[in-house]
Amino acid sequence: MSFPRYPKYKDSGVEWVGEVPAHWTVTRLKRIARLLTERTDRCARPVALENIASGSGQFIETEADFSGEGVAFESGDILFGKLRPYLAKVLLADFPGEAVGDFHVMRLERGISGRFVQYELLNPDFISLVDGSTFGARMPRASWGFMGGIELAAPPLPEQTAIAAFLDRETGKIDALVAEQEKLIALLKEKRQAVISHAVTNGLDSAVPMKDSGIEWLGKVPAHSEIRSIKSIATEQHTLFIDGDWIESRNLGDGGIRYITTGNVGAGFYKEHGSGFISQGTFIALNCTEVLPGDVLISRLNPPIGRACVVPKMATRIVTSVDNVIVRPNAGFDRTFLVYRLTGSDYLHEAANLASGTTMQRISRRELGSIRLTLPPYPEQIEIARYLTAAIGKLDVLSIKVARAVTLLKERRSTLISAAVTGQIDVRGSMAA
Repeated sequence: MSFPRYPKYKDSGVEWVGEVPAHWTVTRLKRIARLLTERTDRCARPVALENIASGSGQFIETEADFSGEGVAFESGDILFGKLRPYLAKVLLADFPGEAVGDFHVMRLERGISGRFVQYELLNPDFISLVDGSTFGARMPRASWGFMGGIELAAPPLPEQTAIAAFLDRETGKIDALVAEQEKLIALLKEKRQAVISHAVTNGLDSAVPMKDSGIEWLGKVPAHSEIRSIKSIATEQHTLFIDGDWIESRNLGDGGIRYITTGNVGAGFYKEHGSGFISQGTFIALNCTEVLPGDVLISRLNPPIGRACVVPKMATRIVTSVDNVIVRPNAGFDRTFLVYRLTGSDYLHEAANLASGTTMQRISRRELGSIRLTLPPYPEQIEIARYLTAAIGKLDVLSIKVARAVTLLKERRSTLISAAVTGQIDVRGSMAA
């Protein structure tokens, strides 16, 4: 759908705003919104950053208990998440409460539409401008001094109301479509997991005789399959079942031997993540173990704990972090099948149960190695791996297409907001359509 432009424009005098309708004005944020700073510990419906959806400003109920002093706000006030402002967490409150955490809390002057201002602050161009001004490397925050001085397009109040109503309607349609597509993505993900779990535990022949595994979480398994621990699949000469190396950030540089971490290990696939390297001298000094293409890495840290991937061929030599277990299995084990087996929901649930830790859950190499798996004969491993690669490939292609559609819808939403609040489209007559 295309929308008309206003009949006449003028230069706003503000570079990031550009031209605006001739009858609009430009004003600084601090002239239409007053910063609230009075703190309270009354805990009257506390709101944290977790309660605000990125990009849409929708309120999200959570079960988390937020406590401590915060800034009191009333219905009609706007909360802007000043920590990592690129997250675009902007709430127009419709209830009184307490902003706990990193917020700029604003009270609008009379004659200003709160919903319109919320959309102005959700404008991706505004968010980008604020994000470029942040201070603090690890915890970037936006200052009110900068934000309050930003100049915004200011249409007359009736137009503010009309634009807000238009955006409510149009973004509501887009949000509904996004929700449908995201449900489909979740269903495809469930289907993917179910296909993997069934194939690696029951095989491809539904008529095969079954036996009791003697292990509660495994249940019944194909009678011809072998049950053995993960550690026992690496017992021959030149095989491995060891942790990666303890490599600290001070050991890293810009070139040399590629250093991969738990962040590179997806649930069944390798993820390109980070760009750390260590020198040959560090490799020797730390007595590192070289990871070879085709090795299997099992992550002992971060959910899902126990996930695994096959290491791809790289242009450099490779080492990995201590929280990845390097598995170089015996000749009788297919690596692709093994990774699929380590993606099964039954195994991942068992790995999670064996993990421990207060602030961060982690499974020890000993506990990981003790987990027993159902392993069919080698020829069947290859057959199952080929079947899953084809079946999962189709599901993944569909998931990628749906995810791409979601991205385009969100881009459409952002573009529509930006165009409407800066007057690049005239929506005054659209509400009658």
